[in-house]
Amino acid sequence: MNWTARQRRGAGTAGLPSARPPADPPHPRTWGGLRTRMAAGLVALALACFGVAAPLSVPAHADVRKADVVMGQTVDARGLAVAQCPNVAAEYVYLTDDEGTVYFERNAQAPTQIASITKIMTAIVALENAPLDTQVVVSGNAASVGESSADLQEGDVLTLEEALSALLVPSGNDAAVAIAETVGALMDPEGGYDAFIAAMNAKAAELGCVDTVFTNPHGLDYGRFEGDLHSCAADVALMARHAMKDDTFRAIVAQDVANIDVTGEDGTHRVVELHSTDTLIGTYEGACGIKTGLTDRAGASFAGACTRDGRTLYAVVINSTSEEQRFADATALYDWVFEHEVDYPLAHSPQTTTATLQGQTRQVPVIAEVAHAGWIDATVKVTLADPDASVKVFDLNGNVSQSLALDELTGDVRAGDKVGTITFKQRNNVVATMDLVACEDQAAPNLLEGIGVWWDRLFRGFSGQQQVAQTVTLNETPLVNDKTQAAVA
Repeated sequence: MNWTARQRRGAGTAGLPSARPPADPPHPRTWGGLRTRMAAGLVALALACFGVAAPLSVPAHADVRKADVVMGQTVDARGLAVAQCPNVAAEYVYLTDDEGTVYFERNAQAPTQIASITKIMTAIVALENAPLDTQVVVSGNAASVGESSADLQEGDVLTLEEALSALLVPSGNDAAVAIAETVGALMDPEGGYDAFIAAMNAKAAELGCVDTVFTNPHGLDYGRFEGDLHSCAADVALMARHAMKDDTFRAIVAQDVANIDVTGEDGTHRVVELHSTDTLIGTYEGACGIKTGLTDRAGASFAGACTRDGRTLYAVVINSTSEEQRFADATALYDWVFEHEVDYPLAHSPQTTTATLQGQTRQVPVIAEVAHAGWIDATVKVTLADPDASVKVFDLNGNVSQSLALDELTGDVRAGDKVGTITFKQRNNVVATMDLVACEDQAAPNLLEGIGVWWDRLFRGFSGQQQVAQTVTLNETPLVNDKTQAAVA
């Protein structure tokens, strides 16, 4: 929803305080941004010279770099065309899913400030160390921290659950300090706030963060808050994935608007309406949070999540060119994954046969013809346990290979019997494993037949002839992606 719509909706709640995100500090002007603005100015000047009205806005600068990493390999090494890569402006980028598959990286381990994305860890530590009904008291220090605010006043009391909404929805720095002071005192009455910050750093180490240091619970990085606080895009993704496993956290960050009940120092109650800083909620399919960030040093940043078909993608973009562009970066990353995920059928055989499996008679693909060791020339046609099975693969990650592990067939075989397994890999990563089952019956030789086979093999042995049928794999693994064709397109 755009800001105008937010204003219209908010104006309809008469008499209620509204904690809207305040104006953010100006973003530092990088050389890349300067070049973009210079180019825009030249275009406008040229248009003016020819009497043509200049466009109202120029698209934000975004780019594709040869050093960008796609699933563990650089764009340059993969030979990918620009059109095959996500076009993002952020300086630090990391794209992963809830299973840990890393799709895209840019300077992902390089240290940088992360601004209010810090509040993800603040929420993690609070949720793991205090019950949701804990009474959070807002101190004068918390109320006066400045910058992004949830409109909390000194002496206010609210539950931890409501304080977390104040922390994560409008990015309240006041809520961050109040939570750290209150939960920190529960963890260590003497350490209090400092104990909470120590717990944030300990949790980062526990999660496997490689280069993360917290010095406050809100992420401000200048003035009295200046220090060695930093993280990196890969570490932020670890925190985001961990936080989203908590149902309370996941529900809070998915809110476009939240109303919290606050008790003032004089005992009166008021409802504070909180508006999310995440403009993708409700406007982009599957968007479900989680945290924005913005300071001069961190730039416009966002750790976002998008869930579709039961799977969540996490896009971390730090130091993008504008507040609007950070969301454009995230959606470009999401779209890129969705566009390059294809359903890859596991069966690609030129031969089919009629089989009765699980009580159903139908045409099925013949994956292989497997030798029966009891005979000299007998084979058994086999197919997939699910002949219609397919798997989603990322088409830029290379082609699919297969390997069969077959049982030795010696006894009676019945249609539907498991006779082995087939494994499919994409760039050495297993993408599917499935049982192979017989399409037909094949009896083992009886006593007299067995004697005949024995004599036949004896004579074949003298002449060097084949003593058992040859196993033949019929299934194929066609190309997932034709890079040459894609590059031309």
